[in-house]
Amino acid sequence: MALLEENIGFQLFYREKGRLIPTDEALTLIKEVDLTLMSVDRISLLANNIFNSNLGQLRLVAPNSFIAGPLANVVTDFLKQHPNVKISLDTHSPTRAREIVAHRSADCGFIQLPENHPGLICQHLISSNTVCAVSSEHKLAKHKGLTSKDLAGEDLILLGQGRYSRLQIENVFLRDKIPMKVRLETHTVAIACTFAKRNIGIAIVNEMLAKQYANEGLVLIPFSPKIVHEYAFITSAHSPMNRLTEAFYKHCKMYFDNMNNNQG
Repeated sequence: MALLEENIGFQLFYREKGRLIPTDEALTLIKEVDLTLMSVDRISLLANNIFNSNLGQLRLVAPNSFIAGPLANVVTDFLKQHPNVKISLDTHSPTRAREIVAHRSADCGFIQLPENHPGLICQHLISSNTVCAVSSEHKLAKHKGLTSKDLAGEDLILLGQGRYSRLQIENVFLRDKIPMKVRLETHTVAIACTFAKRNIGIAIVNEMLAKQYANEGLVLIPFSPKIVHEYAFITSAHSPMNRLTEAFYKHCKMYFDNMNNNQG
């Protein structure tokens, strides 16, 4: 104590009836010491939260139907486990999403495979089959499975041209020499299912994304031959994942692995 008083240049305590009593200067100093110690505790807590991915903002991009579908549960569960984390969700065209993640304007994203952008690291997450979304009033609604031959002459609802899955569907009809009668084209599964439910046509769509729209007015029937939709978790190839992004990726992988196992 004497060494400390000598170092700071003034007395901190005096004795009164055998007890050490703090001086006014010591009482003033102790307030600052308390604030300093509290700051150290806050820094320690902040570092611990960062280490455990309990703090920060995560920016991600994904297709609209994917966000509203399976990703909704993933994000909800993650936020419950990390209450101090903020997530920014955005949706863009696949081309724009690739560039946003590659240039690190977003921490991560989800995209359909195949993908060969040199600025991205792609890690496969989940696969989904193709189904026909059919109005419960349609004559084919009771079928257990549908092929291109079953759909000959039927009005079809297809997602926009240029998609890899659209090309696969067209190749099936071409191989079977069945003319496609496309009544409506759109770019989202939600819109395709909305019009299929109104019996405008039969929508050939991704099962995983269409499940949320299946109800008493809309049935999902497996399409044959099997056409698989694959999704990947993407990050920039120009820098490693930060701790929060890595924690989110592990959370997604566990969720979708469980989904795959349950489907199997």
